[in-house]
Amino acid sequence: MSAPATTKAKPVNGGAEGRAHIAIHDLTFGYGSTIIQHDLNFTVNRGDVFVIMGGSGCGKSSLMFVLIGMKRPETGSIVFDGEDFWAIGEERRADLLRRSGVTYQQGALWSSMTIGENVALPLELYTDLSAKQIAEVVSYKLSLVSLAGFQDHYPSEISGGMQKRAGLARAMALDPDILFFDEPSAGLDPVTSRRLDDLILELRDSLDATVVMVTHELPSIFAIANNSVFLDPETKTQLVTGDPKKLLTDCKDPKVHEFLTRAGHDDTGSR
Repeated sequence: MSAPATTKAKPVNGGAEGRAHIAIHDLTFGYGSTIIQHDLNFTVNRGDVFVIMGGSGCGKSSLMFVLIGMKRPETGSIVFDGEDFWAIGEERRADLLRRSGVTYQQGALWSSMTIGENVALPLELYTDLSAKQIAEVVSYKLSLVSLAGFQDHYPSEISGGMQKRAGLARAMALDPDILFFDEPSAGLDPVTSRRLDDLILELRDSLDATVVMVTHELPSIFAIANNSVFLDPETKTQLVTGDPKKLLTDCKDPKVHEFLTRAGHDDTGSR
C-alpha cells in the first residue's frame, strides 16, 4: 500500500513541553488498500492530557487502536519511553501493554460479570496477588472513582456514567503509566461529563500517568487537554499539533479553526 505525498504538520507554539512518553514518527496506517492516515509525526509528553481530535471519519479511534497495539501500522514507528513498539519482541510488547489501561466508548464491561469481577480481571490475569489482595485492590480502585460498595452490581444495574467510571477503575487496575480513553464523555449529560473530566485529571495526577484521549467534545478538550493532534479526513494526515487553547488563537488553518469554534461552544477556558 503506497501513501500519498507527505504533508508534515508543525506544532503551534511548540506544543507541550516535557519528556517524550510516546513519540510517533512517519506513521501510516489503513485497512487493506485504503489509507486512513499517513505520515503522522507528534509527541505525547509524560503527564500530558493528549487529545486525538478531528472531524467524523478521520481515523481517531483507528489511531488509538494502532497506539494500543491492536493494529500494526503500515509504516513508521511508535516509541514508548525510547522503545520502538513494533521493533521489539512479542513478550516485551506485552510488557509495555500491561503498563497501559484502556477504556472504550461504552465502557466495554463484561455484562455477565459484576463490577468487582470486571475490575479484578486484569489482576487475575497478570499478577500473582491472592484473592484477598485482589479484593482489596478492587475496593480501592472503585473508591477512587466513587463506586465504593458497587462491587456486586452488574453493569445493567448502574447508570451510563457509572459504567464509564467502572471502566476507568478497570483501566487503572494495574497502575498504568498511560491511560487511553475512547470518547469518555460520549452520551453523558453536561454535569456528568464535567465530573468525568475532573476525575480523569485526578487519576492522571494520582497515578502520575499520561492520558491519551479520543474525543470531539469541545468542553472536555478545552477543560483538560494540554496537547493534541488534529487529523484531517480529506488530506488523510495531521494538520497541526499542540495545545488546543493555543491552536484556537494561533492556528490559521480554516479546518482547525472551524472545528474548535463549532456552534454551541462558548467556553475556551477552565470549567
